[in-house]
Amino acid sequence: MQVSIETLEGLERRMTVQIPSERVTEAVEKKLKDLSKTVRIDGFRPGKVPLKVVQQKFGGHVRQEVIGDVIESSYQEALIQEQVRPAGMPSIDSVSSEEKEDMSYTATFEVYPEVEQLELASIEVEKPLVEISDQDFEDMLQKLREQRKTWKETKAAAKQGCQVMVDFEGRIDGEIFEGGAGKDMPVEIGAGQMLPEFEAGLEGIKSGEEKVVEVNFPEDYHGKDVAGKTAEFTLKATRVSKPELPELDEEFAKGFGIQDGDLDKMRSDIRANMEKEKNDRLKVDLKNKVMTGLLENNSIIAPSALVAEEVTSLRKQAMQRMGQDSAAMDENSLPDQLFSEEATRRVQLGLLIAEVIRQEKIELDQALVDSGIEEMAVAYEQPDQVRDYYRQNRQARSGLESMVLEDQVVAHILDKAKVSEKEASFEDLMNGNL
Repeated sequence: MQVSIETLEGLERRMTVQIPSERVTEAVEKKLKDLSKTVRIDGFRPGKVPLKVVQQKFGGHVRQEVIGDVIESSYQEALIQEQVRPAGMPSIDSVSSEEKEDMSYTATFEVYPEVEQLELASIEVEKPLVEISDQDFEDMLQKLREQRKTWKETKAAAKQGCQVMVDFEGRIDGEIFEGGAGKDMPVEIGAGQMLPEFEAGLEGIKSGEEKVVEVNFPEDYHGKDVAGKTAEFTLKATRVSKPELPELDEEFAKGFGIQDGDLDKMRSDIRANMEKEKNDRLKVDLKNKVMTGLLENNSIIAPSALVAEEVTSLRKQAMQRMGQDSAAMDENSLPDQLFSEEATRRVQLGLLIAEVIRQEKIELDQALVDSGIEEMAVAYEQPDQVRDYYRQNRQARSGLESMVLEDQVVAHILDKAKVSEKEASFEDLMNGNL
């Protein structure tokens, strides 16, 4: 078998494979002999059909099958022989398979990019230092109280934080538009449920009062019929309510699963949850910064075949989030351009992470995997079921191992990178403002 490889643009390669005619002929003859033992043809007993008859009746079809098999097997052999790693499936063309002549074909494919030496020492990472202050804790308690607030009707004028039950009717150029009218809609002033001018128009209103306000719909408003237009809304308050926050008492604690209503236990649990959330967010923030630095300091080409696969995967995920059947994906409604940038980034990072593992000789630490399983298990009422799940489900354990190995890569890069520290607030961390 003769093989030659031509370098095209970028990562694309064209491989020409020439196969001796004897290989195809022998494979065809063997398949015809095997077929003659089982084929049924009128006038002949099973297993007694002459080979010449089988060849006349099935020779062309068998030869095409053999050619397909030979292309598939020889392609893999050629890749091994030439030590080439293809990225994605090949395009096979220029197939020449005349009888008694050597067979040949060309396979066009992309290869994985080569990274001679990774640059890790130049990566700069700013590591935030975050402490949970007493004020942060009190703010969290306040948020939890607000989440459990109730509403009490008042005769006073509505203000920020109040809830107004409102009947409304909106007109554009004097005509009521679709979706522009409603009754008994609860609107919390300042919560951002409605457009700012709509909510602001409810400030100062009392139960039974009516107001007319102008509301400007933004140009990018989701309702295309009203986007960029000005509507006149008639608002009538049918009820105004003020918020009432629950007291920090035993009943409040029981709402958090503290059966005996122990407030100290509740506070301890809340602070522990805040610490866990803080550490989880810091881990994600640090990992994102490391990955960004890895990309910025190491140029790599993403094979288009792998990017296309990732685009398909991202589109499928988007369809699932929208509650649509991924089997009926419409590329026109969700074009490649929506996902290509993120898909390219993911492929590049995947290739670079693999290179870090290879060049830096990083091996999976099974102790970290077991530790991760144990950490998840203790959060459940029946931890043994979680342990058994990862012990028996190879796919689930493999997914966890991949995450652990990626964490090891991040830790390895941090050891080599230029890391600086900067104090940051818990609020900025939670709001994604680091």
